[in-house]
Amino acid sequence: MKKLIFTLLAMVLLTACERTAAKPTDPTQDRSDFVEVTEAVPDVILEIRYYSTYNFVGARIDGYERPLALITREAAKSLREVSDELKAKGYRLKIWDAYRPQRAVNHFIRWAEDVQDTTMKAIFYPMVDKSQLFEQGYIYARSSHSRGSTVDLTLVEEATGKELDMGSPFDWFGVESHPDYRPLTYMQSTNRLILRDAMLRHGFEGLDSEWWHFTLANEPYPDTYFDFPIH
Repeated sequence: MKKLIFTLLAMVLLTACERTAAKPTDPTQDRSDFVEVTEAVPDVILEIRYYSTYNFVGARIDGYERPLALITREAAKSLREVSDELKAKGYRLKIWDAYRPQRAVNHFIRWAEDVQDTTMKAIFYPMVDKSQLFEQGYIYARSSHSRGSTVDLTLVEEATGKELDMGSPFDWFGVESHPDYRPLTYMQSTNRLILRDAMLRHGFEGLDSEWWHFTLANEPYPDTYFDFPIH
């Protein structure tokens, strides 16, 4: 009997040790509270721009090893609620980016510092001098995306499969991307409001410079900037 008890205790201690060893000592590498968006919200469409070369840098961004969207469980739950509401109205969510490793942000910084590299200027920032990207707030040393509860997204009309006209492209560096930009058509303004109202109703907050950017208000990791790669 004593031998059996000792054996059971040893198994419990071994299991505990294995769990402790499996958990990263660096909190920025701990992905245990993250899920794939497509698993939590099956109706979403993915177009992960930073895995491709079609982005303002013109190259695949560091840390994007697969075209996946990761997000915290808490944010995924709220995003599922948004998706269900909008799907009932004939729309699907299309996601360009969610969790973004800090190494990707560092890639953006290096790119912005190289003012000679203007490969994608005509498409994403034709009216902005690249030397002003930091000063004008287009590039930061930290991003809410790295905290795991931020998503960049738009709406697709389910019946046609077409993106709704939001008045500016994703990642457009200019005032046209501001949610309150006024010289929009009635339809463009309406489309932005459909997305924004649904996101705010289910616990997200917007950004005053990007109509596509939303962060869970009660995000679980407000002070942690994760850096594990997306794979």
